[in-house]
Amino acid sequence: MIGRYLISRRAIQAAVILLFFGSAHWGWNLAGAPLLRGNLSASQVAGVVPLADPFAVLQILATGHALESRALLGAACVLLFWGIVGGRSFCAWVCPMNPVSDLAGWLRRRLALDRGASLDRRLRLWMLALSLALSAMTGVAAFEWISPIGMLQRALIFGLGAAWVAVGALFLFDLLLARQGWCGHLCPLGACYGLVGRVAQVRVAFDAASCTHCGQCHEVCAEPHVLNLKEAANAGMVASGDCTNCGRCITVCPETSLAFAWRHRCVPALAGASNPHPRR
Repeated sequence: MIGRYLISRRAIQAAVILLFFGSAHWGWNLAGAPLLRGNLSASQVAGVVPLADPFAVLQILATGHALESRALLGAACVLLFWGIVGGRSFCAWVCPMNPVSDLAGWLRRRLALDRGASLDRRLRLWMLALSLALSAMTGVAAFEWISPIGMLQRALIFGLGAAWVAVGALFLFDLLLARQGWCGHLCPLGACYGLVGRVAQVRVAFDAASCTHCGQCHEVCAEPHVLNLKEAANAGMVASGDCTNCGRCITVCPETSLAFAWRHRCVPALAGASNPHPRR
């Protein structure tokens, strides 16, 4: 079954690439300025609104180089947006590597491959720290030089053939060696947005009273460790910053025990005993 959120996610991912492509190749503009110029690390909307990847900004600051106030403002805008809708929502709804990872996961299930190597999800936090340390030591934004996310975006827009080697290698890594190996365990950008996600306002609300613990949500979740249902019942929501807000669990839940909701409207199990359903 193709979930409604999967269709929405693919549409948004395609739209982002199309906006960059159309601005670069077809001259799409607004008020005389490119509609969306730059890349996922740093861009401008209509030459007015700056956007900057907070992790890229942190790497540049680690190098000791000064940044223009526009770049800092762009990072603040992005942090504010993802702080509201969910930090790692970027991973599921915007990042061009997400369809690659999802395809590898789908093939793993179709081919009945085992889970493969067991990797500690904290590795991505170490990758984040290593990226910042290397940036400080080398004087360049370390992860930006090798980021498969940036490589794939440039390949989709400008047709840079060498990028497909790196993307193909990560696809095979996810398929043959470790389930969700890159996105779920190694990507430092995902780790950065996971930290932002801890304060996100859009959450997956959980109604413990209606849940039958069928396990279908765990089967489809790209980050199954976030679905600790005891913790979710106590919080009234999936509280982990690692949740990507992809909506898979919502789509497959037969009891509709899971739903998107604003954080302040998520009711913990005990507090909502007289009215067990999450306020939506």
